[in-house]
Amino acid sequence: MPVSSAPRRTLLIACGALAHEVVAVLRASGFEHVKVRCLPAELHNRPQRIPGAVRKKIRAARSEFDRIFVAYADCGTAGRLDAVLEEEGVERIPGAHCYEFYTGSERFAALADQEPGTFYLTDFLTRHFERLIIEGLGLAAHPELRDAYFGNYRRLVYLAQRDDPALLARARAAAERLGLEFAYQATGYGGLGVAIEQLRQPSRAPLETI
Repeated sequence: MPVSSAPRRTLLIACGALAHEVVAVLRASGFEHVKVRCLPAELHNRPQRIPGAVRKKIRAARSEFDRIFVAYADCGTAGRLDAVLEEEGVERIPGAHCYEFYTGSERFAALADQEPGTFYLTDFLTRHFERLIIEGLGLAAHPELRDAYFGNYRRLVYLAQRDDPALLARARAAAERLGLEFAYQATGYGGLGVAIEQLRQPSRAPLETI
């Protein structure tokens, strides 16, 4: 029986906060056989819902794809996401959160040791700071809650995936709004590209994002 030369259909289930970066890495690497489906970034405000939402995506895609990979770190699920992925036989990006795989484990540990009271922003969180942080935490209606949420923080570190002066200015403004010192770290895509590299295989199908 001849061996089929058709590429394996691969699904990458991604956090919505990584959608832009994931697609950029896939296109730069020529992974046109990979389809991306995202879950809402707002799940990070309720991480207990992430494992169930990921499981639902996996099971809905079983008959459609030969391989499934998850672009989530643990993301505050306290190991519950890993338990789901083990049951489903699916791998994920290593790390505790996206800050760690953008910076790398050693660099993130150094930042945390330098100032444990650090709040982090990525490009995505900077773009959507108003919706996810100010509105999402209820600070728009109740600004007095700022100290309740951020009273133990001392600084804000912007982990930049791209060199974008407009985003840098917005990150500085976010730090000022929260009453935190500001620091900047250029990370690029960090370990995201390294993790996605395992999806490499030849393909003729166009990359599609849903």
